Amino acid sequence: MAEKENLLEQFKITKKSYKNFLIMLAAVILMGFSLSLLVMTNFGTDPCSAMNYGVSGKLGLTFGTYQLLMNLILLIFVLLFYRSSLGWGTIGNMVLVGYTTDFFTYVWHNICNIPYELNMTARVAILVPALFLFVFAAAFYMQSGQGVAPYDAIPFIIDDAIKKRNGGKSHFRPARFCQDLLCTLIGVFTGGTYGILTFLMVILLAPTVQFVGDFLHKKER
Repeated sequence: MAEKENLLEQFKITKKSYKNFLIMLAAVILMGFSLSLLVMTNFGTDPCSAMNYGVSGKLGLTFGTYQLLMNLILLIFVLLFYRSSLGWGTIGNMVLVGYTTDFFTYVWHNICNIPYELNMTARVAILVPALFLFVFAAAFYMQSGQGVAPYDAIPFIIDDAIKKRNGGKSHFRPARFCQDLLCTLIGVFTGGTYGILTFLMVILLAPTVQFVGDFLHKKER
């Protein structure tokens, strides 16, 4: 009963958490918007999206639908081992990022009539602002305190399991790196949206999340 009450507490929207809820909501929508732009550049996406684009294509599903299904499967492990990571941000990321990407992809190609193959100048022009938006939106979502997607929670579960068995220092970073590397390899073998950007995301995201976290904490003081 106590665990159930604690879980419900994580989904309460109070006056104090309302601003962070809106930040999370805007961040996950912006992630989907910027991801739809990154796909057009053909330089790759983040490791998870690279994998999901590849597998969804093989299964004949939309990106948003497969991303939701994949996270629902991972959610089982999170419910069992890491409930503290759940919140509105969990649902927001699971649902909105993928379907927002699908929506804007449809807008670019079917309403704005932007071709699927762009020249190098156009690709680079789109890449820079899209990458900036995606990385910072992802950082704001992770630092909003509204919970994270099951995919983002898995390295914490692995880290906790290693600590319980061996103790010692945190293994979160190598766990996250191995997860991202595995997803990248799956993306490569399934024809996903991988590229140099996929590897840069692993380098850029962690320090940006830390920077945004420090910024938000200063604002709260």
